[in-house]
Amino acid sequence: MKRITQNLKLKAQMRILAIDYGTKRCGIAVTDELKLIASALATVETTELLDFLQQYCQSESVERIIIGLPKQTSGEPSESEAAIVSFMEKLQEKLPEIPVSRYDERFTSKIASHILVESGTKKKKRQDKALLDRISATLILQDYLSSL
Repeated sequence: MKRITQNLKLKAQMRILAIDYGTKRCGIAVTDELKLIASALATVETTELLDFLQQYCQSESVERIIIGLPKQTSGEPSESEAAIVSFMEKLQEKLPEIPVSRYDERFTSKIASHILVESGTKKKKRQDKALLDRISATLILQDYLSSL
């Protein structure tokens, strides 16, 4: 019984991480330890993403990684799908103990842009694509949490 309680406690302290994958940059968001709130973590160059994730997962307990599933409005996969699948294969080789899931990310960039406008963010800051990527990753993760 004590072991089960310890395992549940450990799982409760683990985070979920989400990635808004892009060909140049990737936005990353994580949950709090209770998995209630998604927060922006970083924007990382795509070429450095695997190294970043390995380092982060060594320092923090990550239960699952969510990668945005970009689809066109018709429901067809976007052009970036092949690159994402290739990245996922490399990710699962590097971090086989962490399950990877996909989650629909349609319109997250538009919603992120709208959030910046509505929050009164200055135009120059709204044009910061790294900020948009972080917000998009946060939206993907918060939507995922809401679906649980």
